[in-house]
Amino acid sequence: MTLFGTFNALKSSNLISWKSTGRLQQTIAGCIERSGKTLHSGEVSRVKICPGYAGEGRYFEFQSKLVSASIDFAKVSPLCTTLCKDGISVRTVEHLLSALEAKGVDNCKIEIENLDCGSQEVEVPIFDGSAHAWVEAIEQVGLKEALDQHGNNGEKVAPYLNEPVHVWRNDSFIAAFPSTKVHITCGIDFPQVPAIGCQWFSSAPLDDSFYAMQIASSRTFCIYEEVESMHAAGLIKGGSLENALVCSSSEGWLNPPLRFPDEPCRHKVLDLVGDLSLCARNGSQGLPMAHIVAFKASVFDFPIVHNFSH
Repeated sequence: MTLFGTFNALKSSNLISWKSTGRLQQTIAGCIERSGKTLHSGEVSRVKICPGYAGEGRYFEFQSKLVSASIDFAKVSPLCTTLCKDGISVRTVEHLLSALEAKGVDNCKIEIENLDCGSQEVEVPIFDGSAHAWVEAIEQVGLKEALDQHGNNGEKVAPYLNEPVHVWRNDSFIAAFPSTKVHITCGIDFPQVPAIGCQWFSSAPLDDSFYAMQIASSRTFCIYEEVESMHAAGLIKGGSLENALVCSSSEGWLNPPLRFPDEPCRHKVLDLVGDLSLCARNGSQGLPMAHIVAFKASVFDFPIVHNFSH
């Protein structure tokens, strides 16, 4: 069961209610500009994040075209999350959006451009494979109250889950339970790679401080024996031991040390936050007020996600 296959059936359900968080919408207090190599294309891109108006939410600008960071424009693509609209594609958005969501940047314009080519597709830089660079940049410029074009502030709302829900496929599942705080419990299982094996990680209430300290610096990872097939598929052209953890089934980690014993599992939480941020609308919170429990699962198996955004 895929996320997109269940969207329409749930648009009119009563699984969620949008309620006030008691906070006002925010944006960054200054501009952020970063350049770097991308993971899949291997090209270099530049990103400039600018303060946004209240109610506009987060959106990308590429080749003078705009695409909102919304589930409405999300596309299932190999090993990354992609936004597509009007013939353009913005790839590997999950780490940047994860940092923006977790740090409370509700509204911003994200200008992005290729520095190496003029393709209709662009990719967010990978940096060290984590969200640390983005969190650090956000903390450096700080946040401010977001105002609309008339100078008015905006109330920040969030999707509250009204009843437990779950979905599974084979031995993978995602479940969500009503909660007054955001909690994420995540499990992964790589029995063919003993150095990773089965791992579980559970967050305390997921606020910006916990995210910055316990989640943001966890890096993406891959299995060494799968690298050749990924290259053959046109993926990870920019991948290296500097921007991903690599683990061999027989030799273990090729580029230790890990930042956390369960760093791969924590990175899955990072990705999940980024993908769930796509549920945001009009400067709202994307992460649902729920305890989310995921095992060997992607957010794109989660059938209520699109309903959060409507």
